[in-house]
Amino acid sequence: EIRNPLASISGAAAILRRNQNLDPKQAKCVGIIANECGRLDGLLTSFLNFARPRAPRFQTVDLGAILDSALALADHGVRGKTVHFEKQLEPELPLVECDPEQLEQVLLNLMLNAIEASPDGETVTLAAAASDERVAIQVIDRGHGVSPAHVDRLFDPFFTTKEHGTGLGLPVAHQIMRQMGGSLEVRGNSSRGMTFSVILPAKHQDT
Repeated sequence: EIRNPLASISGAAAILRRNQNLDPKQAKCVGIIANECGRLDGLLTSFLNFARPRAPRFQTVDLGAILDSALALADHGVRGKTVHFEKQLEPELPLVECDPEQLEQVLLNLMLNAIEASPDGETVTLAAAASDERVAIQVIDRGHGVSPAHVDRLFDPFFTTKEHGTGLGLPVAHQIMRQMGGSLEVRGNSSRGMTFSVILPAKHQDT
């Protein structure tokens, strides 16, 4: 009911953009229509992912490859900021049973949030360690942090501290981790910034 008319509006805007006779003001208006259609489509996708997430497809995976892929994708999200990346992996991490595509989605979301929160010149750390048949993957930033009063609400749908945020990225990530039998945790750092921890059992337990 929403996506079909949205696609029609976007398609009509694309046809108008091909008109070489548009004056600058008209071209700007058509560009706004096209861009806002894209933004609404992204919001709709996030909402559907939260309301109707797909079931995880479990595989036994090497975490190193997933972390490298998340770092490579996050590097494209820096968008002009001077943010450095640091990887800290415990030697001989165990293989993990998870949905690699969904885990990468969660880590990329956390990395992009960390980049956005980081001032120029700061470092975002991606760390992984194993303990008690669990693996913890941490995304650590040294940014402005989140008010203690807001930390407990970060996984609530539609709650956001960002000016243009949807408030669905972290709730979707939290739900994905729960479906995989893991968890997503957050805490403020002792100095500054935040640490988000993705906790996964080394072996998936059927329920």
